[in-house]
Amino acid sequence: MARTKKICLASSVGGHLQELLELKPVYEKHAHFYILNDQIALPEAMQGRTYFIRHSERDLLFFWNLWEAIRVFWRESPTHLISTGAGLAVPLALVARIFGIRVMFIETFAAIHRPTLTGRLLYRIANRFVYQWPYLRDYYPSAQYAGTIFDIRLGR
Repeated sequence: MARTKKICLASSVGGHLQELLELKPVYEKHAHFYILNDQIALPEAMQGRTYFIRHSERDLLFFWNLWEAIRVFWRESPTHLISTGAGLAVPLALVARIFGIRVMFIETFAAIHRPTLTGRLLYRIANRFVYQWPYLRDYYPSAQYAGTIFDIRLGR
């Protein structure tokens, strides 16, 4: 019997979160929750369904983020992880793959001509990898070019 789809939406706050929220028409029909790397005032739709993990910038907190991911995934049992980056995406994706959770990474809209470090790492980890600008095709030859998140939101 297939498990009911439950989506974990993870990003840094700021632009990465805005990109994730633009995808709401795609994920709102499924059970979902959020993981963010910093405390912010949440929109009403995210209240009561958001976890906050420590903000790590390529430091030892990365290992704490692994533990935080294990705790959240154990509690929530997601079937899918969708992330637009940045730093928290790597530890979450590693734990997700160990737990058998499908990982989709969407390279940020801000990466126009060169990939991000997070994108380069997750290109090898994610089950599905999407980039938003055709200029990145050479960096991600087996990934999917999907246009921008903002195109998706507008139904283009």
